Amino acid sequence: MSRMFIRFATAAATAALALAVTVSGAFAQAQAQGAQARPDAMTPPDVLVKTVTLEVVDIIQKDKEIQGGNHKKVIPIIETKVLPHFNFQAMTASTVGRSWDKANADQKSRLVDEFRTLIVRTYSSALASYSNQKFDFRPLRAKPTDTDVTVNVRILQPGAQPVTIDYDMEKRPNGWKVWDVRVAGVSLVANYRTEFDNVIRESGIDGLIKTLHSKNAALERGTAAAGAAKK
Repeated sequence: MSRMFIRFATAAATAALALAVTVSGAFAQAQAQGAQARPDAMTPPDVLVKTVTLEVVDIIQKDKEIQGGNHKKVIPIIETKVLPHFNFQAMTASTVGRSWDKANADQKSRLVDEFRTLIVRTYSSALASYSNQKFDFRPLRAKPTDTDVTVNVRILQPGAQPVTIDYDMEKRPNGWKVWDVRVAGVSLVANYRTEFDNVIRESGIDGLIKTLHSKNAALERGTAAAGAAKK
């Protein structure tokens, strides 16, 4: 399972970094215009992607410990500033696939918690390594009445092809929520679904929960070790 998880972690980290890079440009623009970067339930999806982590990027750029690679310090920032704009219930249900309906309420709750933790751990690694890459925001192609849209971002890399990041978002009663992220056309949800299906076939829903818990514990130990090494 390690090879597949590494692949997903890298993709998730890239997506997180893309969000941070994207927002940093918007932050500079907002400062220049004196704008208030505070998204609410009525914020359009493309504007939301630009503004939701303005404070996160500002903190990261100014915090020497985070710049030095302190992943643990990034986690509470992600949890309070970024994660509220992700629909983890929908993401987890999609990754578990057909087996979701077979899980009981407790198993569903535990799966959502473990999947959420996995994303937090991988995102913290990316944001702790944040640097000033260039980006290209693509115009949002959507009608005012659309309730499902994709926000496109390209990360520009010197001497290499741009990395494309697509945020699939759905309009909910409490605002727009991300339900999938595609890195270079590869869906995180679809790829996790393939891996989760394999685990469920071998050891059932409880086996998947146990596997995710073990992976998150390993990531937490790695984060703690990295933090200790920086002291």
